[in-house]
Amino acid sequence: MKILIIGGGNMGLTYAKSLLNAHIVTEDNLMILEKSEEKAEKIKKLEVGTVFGEPGSYIKEADLIILAVKPQDSDILFNKVKGYIDHQQVILSIMAGTPIKKITAASGSKKIIRAMPNLPAQVGSGMTVYTSSEDVTRIELVMVQNILNSTGKTIYVDNEKLIDASTAISGSGPAYVFFYIKSLIDTAQDLGFNRSEAELLSYNTFKGTIDLFNKHNFSCEEWISKVASRGGTTEAALNSYNQNDIQNKLSQAYTAAFNRARELSE
Repeated sequence: MKILIIGGGNMGLTYAKSLLNAHIVTEDNLMILEKSEEKAEKIKKLEVGTVFGEPGSYIKEADLIILAVKPQDSDILFNKVKGYIDHQQVILSIMAGTPIKKITAASGSKKIIRAMPNLPAQVGSGMTVYTSSEDVTRIELVMVQNILNSTGKTIYVDNEKLIDASTAISGSGPAYVFFYIKSLIDTAQDLGFNRSEAELLSYNTFKGTIDLFNKHNFSCEEWISKVASRGGTTEAALNSYNQNDIQNKLSQAYTAAFNRARELSE
């Protein structure tokens, strides 16, 4: 199997390395198209595959094309590569806000898989939601699922609108987590800890909590009740959350992300 990754940025390289590490493809069968000469030279030094700077007939050799470019660059990209894409080639797009209908019209291929990964894919702990056009065969879908699984966990959905929903939850989610961790770090410093101590407290509290959650079959509500004793410090913090309507404000923020993702898709 030959794979072409278009775009040598963070996510493009993440997939290149994951594919090689999982032995899904060999270096000889992996191609990367990167328009930036500077980036292309850096990628060549990594020895992850054959690097090209311009579209060419080699595109037709790919069994799978992975689109890992910014959505705002997609129109220019498709104008350059459309003539080289065969309608039977499978395209996996990880471009945010770019629906299957648009990719089909712009590329000429009817076999489109649209996915929304997230940043932890870089360390094999990603969360990816994906869907596909009707022309994608079951075998082709399994092939792509194996590729996506090389970067973490996956969920297949029949409804493409859920890709926009996943963009708001898991796609943007890491930024929400970092925002919350930062608030812990800042407050720890306000309370007297130095920067390194505040970071250690916050990072390990978060990591330890996730590890604990994964080892037991309790819901978030059950865990909260275990930590928050009546009249204690945790209850005081949770009461403050409730009084300030934090749950509703967070929901509004996630919905704002969803609405923006939907706008981009339209």
